[in-house]
Amino acid sequence: MLQGSCHCGRVHWQFDGMPESATACNCTACRRYGVLWAYGYQDEGVQVTGATKAYVRGNSLGFHFCPECGNLAYWRSLEPNQEGRRRIAVNLRLTEPGPIAHLPIDHFDGLDTWEDLPRDGRCIRDLWF
Repeated sequence: MLQGSCHCGRVHWQFDGMPESATACNCTACRRYGVLWAYGYQDEGVQVTGATKAYVRGNSLGFHFCPECGNLAYWRSLEPNQEGRRRIAVNLRLTEPGPIAHLPIDHFDGLDTWEDLPRDGRCIRDLWF
């Protein structure tokens, strides 16, 4: 289980288990935020607590920030999918680096092609240490 929190501690997330990788996206929002995502579904292995302020981008996604310290904690789909599940991704930069240092980084081209890019062999350790 991983846990993360914003800098002031008002917003928390919990990710059950260990993600297989972290995703770095180059879309206009994610590249500005500098986040690394771990994906799941809300209340299905991913729980979030604390009041947030959301920045809604487009018509499908809300980025959730702590209103006190400004840390981006997670994004969440605005509507559930056809199965009634709500997609969510937590910002791995809000957890301690040691337990996730080994995770490979997947790159997603959210700017142009909306496709996964090949892995380049880097892991979180290469970015943080």
